Amino acid sequence: MGCVVNGPGEAREADVGIAGGIGEGVLFRKGEIVKKVPEAQLLSALLALVDEL
Repeated sequence: MGCVVNGPGEAREADVGIAGGIGEGVLFRKGEIVKKVPEAQLLSALLALVDEL
């Protein structure tokens, strides 16, 4: 999990990662971007991604 500056690099190293920015975030799975999500939906989208594993 990380910020908009370092987050994408850090998130790519995780099985499931999230990098947040202003009003939105990006979800990663095993180094690949899964989707860009509005801030209000980040937690539910992250938990859904974890449940898929």
